[in-house]
Amino acid sequence: MKAWKVILPLMLSGGLVACSTTSQTESVTPPQVEEPKTDSSATQSPADSETTKADPVKPEPEAKKPAIVEKETKPAEKPTKPAVKPSPVKNGEGKLILGEQEYVRLVDMKVTTKARVDTGATTSSLSAVDIVPFERDGKDWVKFKVKHKGVESKEMSLPVERWVKVKQSGSEESDKRPVVLSAITIGDMTSKTEFTLADRTHLKYPVLLGRSFFRDVALVDVGRKYVQPKPKSK
Repeated sequence: MKAWKVILPLMLSGGLVACSTTSQTESVTPPQVEEPKTDSSATQSPADSETTKADPVKPEPEAKKPAIVEKETKPAEKPTKPAVKPSPVKNGEGKLILGEQEYVRLVDMKVTTKARVDTGATTSSLSAVDIVPFERDGKDWVKFKVKHKGVESKEMSLPVERWVKVKQSGSEESDKRPVVLSAITIGDMTSKTEFTLADRTHLKYPVLLGRSFFRDVALVDVGRKYVQPKPKSK
């Protein structure tokens, strides 16, 4: 018991000393020393300053590439075949073969028209209107125009080769008609022949070709039509 009485006061006094020491230690705070502030602008080197103030480098614009123009390629033209000119139809002796109807070119009148080939007629006949006989240098001449359905020429004058009397069917009276010499083209042949001038506007064909035209130069096949090629207008 005596021992505890001695130890207990010592333990209590030691605890009080420890508490006071701890409180003193916590209350004492060391003074804070402020570091001097440095001006960043003052310490910046001249090189850094110039770098900061320098204008930013602009990127160079890219060079434009020249536009590529594509050439249009035209398709190759197909070679055109030359027009084949129809050949006149002839027999083995070189004579023209004529059908019952053919195209003819009246050279002096500058008219291309249809003609009937008549093996029963002796002379040829041409449809003419406004027929006016007159004299020139003491010879008989005649003025006229070729006229038919869709065909008409300018007025022209030709000398009269002869006069013929034509008796109308069903009448005893006869008409006096002029006969002129004019060029005609059929197939590849151009020849002068005699034409009796008469008004044929009421008939189907403006030109009738008689035997005097084709007797020695052509053969007639009445079962055919337009055997020869159509003459070109010149």
